[in-house]
Amino acid sequence: MIKTPMENVNGELYIDGVSTIKLVEEYGTPLYVISEKRIRENYRRLFDAFQKRYTKVRILYSAKANTNISVLKILKSEGAWIDAVSPGEIYISLEAGFLPSQILYTGTSVSEWEIEYALEKGVTINIDSLSQIKKMLKKKTPSTISVRINTEVGAGHHEYTITATKASKFGVDEKTALKIYDMAKKAGVRNFGIHMHIGSGIMEVTPFIKSTEKLLETAKKVQEELGIIFSFIDLGGGIGVPYKPEEKEVDIEDFASKLVEFFKGKVEDLSLGQPELWLEPGRYLVADACILLTKVNVIKRTPYRIFAGVDAGFNTLIRPAMYGSYHHMVVANKLKEEPAEKYDIVGPLCESGDILAKDRLLPILSEGDVLAILNAGAYGYSMSSQYNSRPRPAEILVMNGRYEIVRERETFQDLMRGQRVASWLKA
Repeated sequence: MIKTPMENVNGELYIDGVSTIKLVEEYGTPLYVISEKRIRENYRRLFDAFQKRYTKVRILYSAKANTNISVLKILKSEGAWIDAVSPGEIYISLEAGFLPSQILYTGTSVSEWEIEYALEKGVTINIDSLSQIKKMLKKKTPSTISVRINTEVGAGHHEYTITATKASKFGVDEKTALKIYDMAKKAGVRNFGIHMHIGSGIMEVTPFIKSTEKLLETAKKVQEELGIIFSFIDLGGGIGVPYKPEEKEVDIEDFASKLVEFFKGKVEDLSLGQPELWLEPGRYLVADACILLTKVNVIKRTPYRIFAGVDAGFNTLIRPAMYGSYHHMVVANKLKEEPAEKYDIVGPLCESGDILAKDRLLPILSEGDVLAILNAGAYGYSMSSQYNSRPRPAEILVMNGRYEIVRERETFQDLMRGQRVASWLKA
């Protein structure tokens, strides 16, 4: 599981030419470490696989995976646009230098304030409900809109990450979509897109093809009834990455070949013109570009288990507790040593569910050892919290032997930020 951008240098874990042990000594733990080189490699691999098969392709980075502004700037320099799901993501994307026209805002349960903010900033809005379009058109008629379609074809690594089923809160059905497009056209909207998103962590292309078929059939229905020609068709994101050593990576060349071949054929059969093909990867671009370093504080042996208590908990990385997710781990200072004992890797939170891994076979651990939790770049820091009043960790960016802090570790003072004592409680 030690693969680029990581390497074993005399039994010590390096990432993109930088010693993880040196980083821990300088910045402490828990510590997120991000490889710029790997993000660029992932983007280029994905873009090239699709662009050589369909020249009018656009990659929108799903910012919710990792909103560190350095990550956003890296992807901007590669030519990515942004898939934002909140006003905060719009804000930080604009701060990173993206133009409003390069940001697609896809909200759900959208408030009037969020609509006003998106309209004020001039980003493209992806409509999620009839209520949303009605509220938006009362305020302003934008030049471009898209509509999120619930194709009822869902897929994903966990039930919480499947976003297109009959019971899903996301998107609209075909009948509602027709009403939305009709209202928008009559109000003066002139440029249109259509969108889907079926889930996250998907390792095969078949669900994408099935959902794309339904999406394009809806696009044809809109075209026939309303005369709307779509300038872009957005197939969403959700391409997965392997978390376990035995899992295989998605063959992105094969994935792109099959999906683009189907897309092009169906677009031609339905006479949908020459729309741009948009994709919204998040996890695929950043997951394996980042590791989480955590120090072993305590080795506790009971009659039933051996616990390795570390300083990262589900406040630092919530995926194992929330989704039951597996993250592979290596002992960053003992790569030459063979696995010899099974441990439960547990965090410092006052919660029985604060478990990062169970029965994990590792070299004999000692207090002070450093564990590297792999594939931590997607939904790691972005889902972290201050639970148990624990400040969030720092983030480091590495590139070809260089490293620099790109997010300061929070302090106890940050825990008080924004808090005020009620006047009647003051001494």
